[in-house]
Amino acid sequence: MRDFTLELPDHVEKYIGENDLYLEVFEGGNLSKAAESRPPLLFVHGAFTGSWMWSKYIPHFAREGWKCYVMNLRSHYKSRLMDMTKITFEDYLGDIREIIKEVVAECGAAPILIGFSMGGILGQKLAETVELAGLVLIDSVISQEVHEIVPYEHLEPLTTAIVMPAPVREEQSSIDESAEDIAFQRKYLAMESSKAYNAFAFSDESRGISVDSSAISCPCLVIKAVSCDDDDRRGRVTAAQLRAEYKELWNTTHTGVLIGQRYMESVTAIMGWLKRF
Repeated sequence: MRDFTLELPDHVEKYIGENDLYLEVFEGGNLSKAAESRPPLLFVHGAFTGSWMWSKYIPHFAREGWKCYVMNLRSHYKSRLMDMTKITFEDYLGDIREIIKEVVAECGAAPILIGFSMGGILGQKLAETVELAGLVLIDSVISQEVHEIVPYEHLEPLTTAIVMPAPVREEQSSIDESAEDIAFQRKYLAMESSKAYNAFAFSDESRGISVDSSAISCPCLVIKAVSCDDDDRRGRVTAAQLRAEYKELWNTTHTGVLIGQRYMESVTAIMGWLKRF
């Protein structure tokens, strides 16, 4: 199996705050004077994952001179293990705030937050009250407001498990993921907090996280993995509410946009959008 974490460029590793949040910092190479004035990038992973999930992305941004902070929420990947039965969505918001304070202290500037899946809905909620230079959502969990406009046809009951077990990837490949890509995820996927997961899930008992889009003023980009018209509509409604640019990636999968064979389409879209900074 090819482990993409072993191909990352040299970087600094540190632990932040009382919960020992594992943070990887990539300085970026060949910085020009213009690049030195860019805001830093803060990458926020999704449920069940960690900073390892960005392993294909980071080398491209570092090569282009972007300073990249790649964080891990509490009890994820190499952050200190904690009692997952007690961790909440609000705890994760607190973790990101803690890392943003570290980023601002080091760089003197608010970051552009790039959030995947759960990291995307966390980023949206945080952007209501925290200064960000920009917000990029990669196949983000949708908000309550978007769900009201384009609801999911089938709702699952909230999990009653004390923790969510790691997803089982039994398939050998997908439409945009090779056997190697899936084997890489199998190695690292881990359990998730049920309390945090239930907070953003859509079911008969829950309608997800409400986001006040009028309170979000930073530039935004929405990238959506699309397999049907409703997926595309959810992406477009999210973009409209955030006054964001929109990029749909047809025939891609949720994890494929980060770790699959077509991941560069997402990277290219973000790079193009970042030219404004």
